[in-house]
Amino acid sequence: MRQGWSRPGSSAGLANPKPASKTNRLDLKGKAAGGSPAPIRRLSKSRPAPEQNGKQYSPDSPTSPAQGSPYPLGPSIVKDGVNMAVFAANAEQLSVCFFTEEDLQQGRVTNEVALDPATNRTGDIWHVMLPQLDSSSLYGFRTSGPHQSSNETAVGHRYDEAQVMVDPYATGLISRRVWGEHSPELDWGKVLGLATTWPQAAGIVPSQAPPFDWQGTRPLHLPREDLIIYEMHVRGFTQSPTSATSYPGTFAGMVEKLDYLQTLGINCVELLPSQEFNELEYYSAIPGTNSYRYNYWGYSTGGFFAPMARYAQAAAEGQPGQQIIDEFKMLVRECHKRGMEVIMDVVFNHTSEGNEKGPVLSMRGLDNRIYYMLAPEGEYYNYTGCGNTLNCNHPVVRRFIVDCLRYWVETMHIDGFRFDLASIMTRAHSEWDTMPMNQPGEPGETQSAIMAEGAGVPTGTPLSDPALIEMISEDPILRGTHLIAEAWDAAGLYQAGAFPHYDGQWSEWNGNFRDTVRAFIKGSDGTWASQFAAAMTGSPGLYSSSEPREEDWWANNGGRRWKGNRSPLASINFITAHDGFTLADLVSFNGKHNEANGEQNRDGESHNLTWNCGEEGPSRKPTILRLRARQMKNLATALLVAHGIPMILMGDEYGHSKGGNNNTYCHDSALNWLDWRQAEAAGNGYARYFRHLVRLRLSRPELKRTTFGNSHHICWHGEEPGEPDWTETSRLVAWSVSTPVGEVNGAAGLYIAFSASHQPISLQLPVWPGRVWQPVVDTGKPAPYDMLVADSALSQASINTALAGTRMWTADHLYPLLPWSAIVLKSIRE
Repeated sequence: MRQGWSRPGSSAGLANPKPASKTNRLDLKGKAAGGSPAPIRRLSKSRPAPEQNGKQYSPDSPTSPAQGSPYPLGPSIVKDGVNMAVFAANAEQLSVCFFTEEDLQQGRVTNEVALDPATNRTGDIWHVMLPQLDSSSLYGFRTSGPHQSSNETAVGHRYDEAQVMVDPYATGLISRRVWGEHSPELDWGKVLGLATTWPQAAGIVPSQAPPFDWQGTRPLHLPREDLIIYEMHVRGFTQSPTSATSYPGTFAGMVEKLDYLQTLGINCVELLPSQEFNELEYYSAIPGTNSYRYNYWGYSTGGFFAPMARYAQAAAEGQPGQQIIDEFKMLVRECHKRGMEVIMDVVFNHTSEGNEKGPVLSMRGLDNRIYYMLAPEGEYYNYTGCGNTLNCNHPVVRRFIVDCLRYWVETMHIDGFRFDLASIMTRAHSEWDTMPMNQPGEPGETQSAIMAEGAGVPTGTPLSDPALIEMISEDPILRGTHLIAEAWDAAGLYQAGAFPHYDGQWSEWNGNFRDTVRAFIKGSDGTWASQFAAAMTGSPGLYSSSEPREEDWWANNGGRRWKGNRSPLASINFITAHDGFTLADLVSFNGKHNEANGEQNRDGESHNLTWNCGEEGPSRKPTILRLRARQMKNLATALLVAHGIPMILMGDEYGHSKGGNNNTYCHDSALNWLDWRQAEAAGNGYARYFRHLVRLRLSRPELKRTTFGNSHHICWHGEEPGEPDWTETSRLVAWSVSTPVGEVNGAAGLYIAFSASHQPISLQLPVWPGRVWQPVVDTGKPAPYDMLVADSALSQASINTALAGTRMWTADHLYPLLPWSAIVLKSIRE
């Protein structure tokens, strides 16, 4: 669920130019005779010589700025100093602004170096080399140029000389240092920044510090079939006082608790947006409460190369920007030490600059017509639901995205990415051109206008061979990482099952899996039994079959070439995610309860396929509580025995509840924080079951297939072997699956069954010569007998007693299946 751009007190006027604040400005002119850089010229003799951290730039100084190089983009250390390069094709003037942190907090520029287009511009890139630049400096760019509000021939331009732009390539940003803390009250009409919640931000200057010590760790390159993904929020993981961490809500705090994830069996964490964003973007009082809205999830990026500073303890302690970067690296390193990969949730579909009422922060003030998808009158196309759409397939923007991804892989050692609203990355970009105002061949003025066919087709058209996706897929650095698409967008483009995948490199969030499992487990009428069976075996209709369904618009049109011939690993299986109900709430509420959001429960998804098991919300009735616990185990079991790649939502491992709120985007509270006391209290109950279920998944090759099975591998059953019931009233799905590599830990194959019936069922098990079925999982049994694994809660002697009690059934190839329950049996030698 994405929220539109909003900020208290916002107005269209924020984007309009206003008088620049007074600063020490330097003007860098072109090369003097002989090719050496010309000296700096003061704009006003009445001003003192500008200083940068105590160093003066003077006409005779060897520290004078030089021409620099157009590549690489962003700041980079060179032999004699720091090179800076930025794309700004339509800017008429550009300067580099420097800040001390004290000046940054007061909204004033410390020094400013104006670049000479004749010397410091190559093509569309502005560049300068700054000798002996102090690494404690912060920087940004000021541009001047046309604005469509005051120039009718400048449609699409939104230059604003009053603002200092963040460098899109800045690897670290500094503004506020503490989560949720406002900046000082300033006269925002006369200083840089927009409000206490939107202070000026600036990039860090790279330093010559010793390289980070990775202690011999490298990206793990785990096979996709082995992944157990844990979708988590960095702040929410340890922010609760119950975490008892030294650095709650930070990368460092997360490191303190990584052993918990390792004990759970997690081998891949998927971090909700952890690139720089403004958590106060939505800041406003929630009507009827004492709470305020935050941009808690972070789906509104402001710095794509920069880790979220206010997720770093280093930022709160006032340490240099490089220490913030190193704290993120430490998190990745410590994950890799524990055999856990790190996937980042990235948002390349829109930015925090929002719609035409949004602020000028970075890309909008550097080149609005290049970075954003615009309509002919300069309006923002809104395929995201958030006001603007990144112009992803424009050559400049797609190069930026690939550079960004490569940075996170090469420099930060990230293992992969989940792309939010990835279908937007397949849409044709908008493009502008200069064309004559009068008839061809006649002299006259020219004007800029939108080209209707920016990528050879009308703007926004879904492309069957999108250049950006191809670049990512074929990039020698990125092609070996995990690439996961949320294969839809907010404008109705649904590409699940046919997202451009380039030889199967991409996996997709499988929303069909989520809906099918929810509907079947709660016992809905319809064709859910057959759909559930398909979901359990990797969704072959979605990923194996090349024949699209009639309702699959994309797969019947531009996506036809991408349909089918994939493996179960194309499917990221999930039942819950950050956006929606938790697992505990799925079995406790029939409807959403989002009143705490202050929108009269109008926000959030209304179609949730939930069942409260007989009573809405919290209950004290033992029968209801037992049924809810069983249904939670049924849902978790379905997730972890299904072919494909499972994704677990943070907190589902112990039954975290958000009180029925399915849209908690704005809450920085216990609604979203992991409750460590509850996790520990559930240790011998549901949490124990979940932990061993993960380990069962990891240990059984039958559950990790890399190809779709056939009748030799998977057999479907009903109450009798080989007689499945696919009718609309069926509440039973059962199957046996063989082990592809012979016996594993004494077992060679599994029998799995799910019942959504309110009646008990006596199952006739398939007969495998010389073998007998032995129960491992039975959600109908009370804990700890629901999972027959020896540990501190269940001794081997107790397991042997339990198995003896079932042998009278299994010896005759029978097993009783209780109402609303699931079983997993293993085949052992008789």
